[in-house]
Amino acid sequence: MSTTATVPSGPAGPGGSTASVPTAEKPTTDIVRHWTTPIALAVLAAVSLAIFALTASGKSATFRISTDADAIHIPDIVVPTIAAGWTITFLLAALAVWGFLQVRRSGTVSGWVSAVFAALFVAGFLVWVVGAANTTTVFLTGLIAGSVTLAIPLIFGSMAGVLSERAGVVNIAIEGQLLAGAFTAAVTGSVTGSVWAGLVAAVVAGVLVSVLLAVFAIRYLVNQIIVGVVLNVLVAGLTSFLFSTVLSSNSSALNSPPHFPSIRIPLLADIPIIGPILFDQTILGYGMYLIVIALYIGLFHTKWGLRVRAVGEHPKAADTVGINVIRTRYINVLLGGAVAGMGGAFFTLVSSSSFSKEMTAGQGFIALAAVIFGRWNPIGAFFAALLFGFTTNMQYVLAILGTPVPSQFMAMLPYLVTVLVVAGLVGRSRGPAAAGSPYVKE
Repeated sequence: MSTTATVPSGPAGPGGSTASVPTAEKPTTDIVRHWTTPIALAVLAAVSLAIFALTASGKSATFRISTDADAIHIPDIVVPTIAAGWTITFLLAALAVWGFLQVRRSGTVSGWVSAVFAALFVAGFLVWVVGAANTTTVFLTGLIAGSVTLAIPLIFGSMAGVLSERAGVVNIAIEGQLLAGAFTAAVTGSVTGSVWAGLVAAVVAGVLVSVLLAVFAIRYLVNQIIVGVVLNVLVAGLTSFLFSTVLSSNSSALNSPPHFPSIRIPLLADIPIIGPILFDQTILGYGMYLIVIALYIGLFHTKWGLRVRAVGEHPKAADTVGINVIRTRYINVLLGGAVAGMGGAFFTLVSSSSFSKEMTAGQGFIALAAVIFGRWNPIGAFFAALLFGFTTNMQYVLAILGTPVPSQFMAMLPYLVTVLVVAGLVGRSRGPAAAGSPYVKE
């Protein structure tokens, strides 16, 4: 939802007035005001009032930070549900009002407003639902660490999306790349007995899917969305067929891959909250952090990143100054496939004992939503993927606590958040201008 207002601009008269400028010569500026975000914030603030404040259980939610065995002990955080519900609702309402004022003044809502609003809303929901559970104590460190673990393949997939789309190619095939990586990692790891061979095979599988995407989308100018959807269906059908006909009959030899062990860094891993997250990971977990940092630095602080962004924004201008647009797009799409393949390997070499049919369960599409939510920025996509991982982990944690929230609602929560993100209810995102548009050198 948006409106357009025409405001005068140009030289001001005495006292700041523009009245001295003749009307016929006075330039004007059109401001497009996007009201979707502040309206969504107001609706969510009302939801907070109706649920977090008015239906609070009256108990206290206890968040445990550390255990008695930890080297550094931090007292539990005890939060009264009624006080927290009203306080958070007031803050959410204030942010919604600020959003309306920002749209009225400049046309859009600042990114930090949506980010702070989302953090407060999640905190309010967590306090409300834990306070209403049969067990009102939750281990916060474990909740966050589990969320990060579930978000790792999403982060790999979102980085693949950022790489491709920054160069102008929409990567709908992330789901297929993740699934292909998971399948080949399981089979190769099982046959060779080497977890590293499984990882290399997953990277190769992701690149092969990307080769098909690149050839059809860049060389033959086929619609990128259609190619991506077809590749997802192709990989899902092929892996399901091979699973049913080959892997199921000989799972011990072909579908029992080894797993990456966790590498715990002494002392640092004992730091409350951030220790288990940052310093007690598998090699893929550490690699995920390195890829996010390297991609951010590469895109925004190197000559290579400047060229990639130029190709994604205005390929004709980039070609004019000597940048090879076609080669840049090929390289980025293939790099994206390699990164997504690593994410696929996480499913079978870390989180699961074996490969199963369509085990990625649509996470490639959620990763694509994280790219949009993160505004095509590696850091933004990283935190967006963490949010989706958090919503996924919540359904498992709350089922254990025994909450009044139906398990079916919690199961659909990650996908509901995805729909809200793609619909633009959490902020207006503008992707690379040339994303999805084929380039033909004249």
